[in-house]
Amino acid sequence: MTRIAVLEKSKCKNGASCPFLCGKVCPVNRTGGQCIVVQEDGKPAIDEELCIGCGICPEKCPNDAIQIINLPQELSDTPIHRFGQNGFRLYNIPIPMFGKVVGILGRNGIGKSTAIKILAGLDKPNLGDYESEASYDDVIKKYRGSEVQKYFELLKSGKIKISYKPQAVDLIPKSFSGSVRELLDKVNELNNLYSVAKELEIENILDSDISKISGGELQRVAIAATVLRDANVYFFDEPTSYLDIKQRIKISKYIKSLAKPNVAVVVIEHDLIILDYLTDLIHIMYGQPSAYGIVSNVKSARVGINAYLSGYSKDDNIRFRDKKIIFDVRAVEKVHKKDVLVSWDKIGKDFGRFKLTADSGILNRQQVSGVLGENGIGKTTFVKILAGVEEADSGSIPANVKVSYKPQYIDSSSEEQVCEALSHALVKYENELIRPLDIKPLLERKICELSGGELQRVAICLALSQNAELFLLDEPSAYLDVEQRLIVSKVIRNNIEDRGLSALVIDHDLLFIDYVSDSMMIFSGKPSISGNAKGPYEMEDGMNSFLTSLDITMRRDEESHRPRINKEGSQMDSKQRKEGRLYY
Repeated sequence: MTRIAVLEKSKCKNGASCPFLCGKVCPVNRTGGQCIVVQEDGKPAIDEELCIGCGICPEKCPNDAIQIINLPQELSDTPIHRFGQNGFRLYNIPIPMFGKVVGILGRNGIGKSTAIKILAGLDKPNLGDYESEASYDDVIKKYRGSEVQKYFELLKSGKIKISYKPQAVDLIPKSFSGSVRELLDKVNELNNLYSVAKELEIENILDSDISKISGGELQRVAIAATVLRDANVYFFDEPTSYLDIKQRIKISKYIKSLAKPNVAVVVIEHDLIILDYLTDLIHIMYGQPSAYGIVSNVKSARVGINAYLSGYSKDDNIRFRDKKIIFDVRAVEKVHKKDVLVSWDKIGKDFGRFKLTADSGILNRQQVSGVLGENGIGKTTFVKILAGVEEADSGSIPANVKVSYKPQYIDSSSEEQVCEALSHALVKYENELIRPLDIKPLLERKICELSGGELQRVAICLALSQNAELFLLDEPSAYLDVEQRLIVSKVIRNNIEDRGLSALVIDHDLLFIDYVSDSMMIFSGKPSISGNAKGPYEMEDGMNSFLTSLDITMRRDEESHRPRINKEGSQMDSKQRKEGRLYY
């Protein structure tokens, strides 16, 4: 058995709110040993050889900064990379395949970005020796006889040319000032800027200042900058963030078209429907977030995603989750007037440059209605009107209905501690919200210290804990990984059903919307010019309408029942189009 000790220094409060408690309770220290000692930076370090795995220090640590993990014997091999003493370890590495799109699927903090940075040559692996970098010769020797050896031989010899799109596209304006055209001209090695700009629908913003464009536009600019380079291995880290569903489908088709016999593509993506649609092969990554990550053997996209949902990888003989993620095929319930909680009638809002109209609609108790539509078409404006943040120019809106609203953009500047912000939820919704959303490790931290995903979970918890009847949640899946998205959708449904409430949920992840919703609102129109809201419809009618606008059909996977996009022109695609049933 291999034992690793992980200490997250950002969580450790030694010398501030903690008097070196881990060292004081360690049995080895108490018998005169030096298993846990304080380093020059004031933070403890744990000697893994002296550690007996008693589990006392992680239990007693008031800030959940320590993890002591016993790894399977088969992982006693050297990791490909390790971040310092008591730092994160990465075992194995994904392999790009020429002519294929290879996906990487796993939780946040499991090492996905680290893996592709190593493959892209941006980070040098250290083979477990965190005090020095390993040479490519060392890596080639370690993985002799494998596909890893072949890849690093090509990388070392310069036969692989890399182009890499980072995850954090919002940092681009901080490192570059000027127009979109000026940025793309710098990387236009293939001299095809205009054709790429047209394909990615950014030709109208080429002369815009890079700091003035939206998140979705910035994402497409980052993708353009990646594909304009003369490369034969492309890496895309979360290429669909900030994009609406229509853009996600279009971008997926474009990225998939890059894969050729002499070109490999690797993608990290949390939208399972898009990952399934985009990739040919998948590596699952599992382990313990912030502690260690393991890369599985490569699998077909369908088999890999189903294995991830089941929590068991058959060919690796590893169970990495104790529960399956199951998609229920729910019967559609008819609307009954006695169940109606909220109604609105012909809402209108005119901003001059943009006009929104919403047809009359009702929302029942114990009903979650998903909201779908392109970016810039009025979805957020509509929920702001229902929330009382914006005032409608015409029509009637709900009166005397208590509303809780989670905005799309969450204020992260507060110095308030999470435990203070969620004091009501801690008292009343420990089992319903705090535990399933994994809020406990965040309680002693300040709002301004949280990551995007942590902040999202806190905001969802805060919104759902309010004394309200109607909950309006704008893009609750943003920054969350696959498992967190499915947990959040289950939390939303359970709270709405158990408490007899109602919710409107805006999101661009079709699988998330499918999982959480039992009715559907559809927004159509011209982005940034006009938008019209219809519904809520029953799920089949709403999704049929929306999928018609996307020109795709969807079915449920026979094994997991998850929704999948049909291959265009396939037997199932043709059959469903003929029957007029685009949604399963």
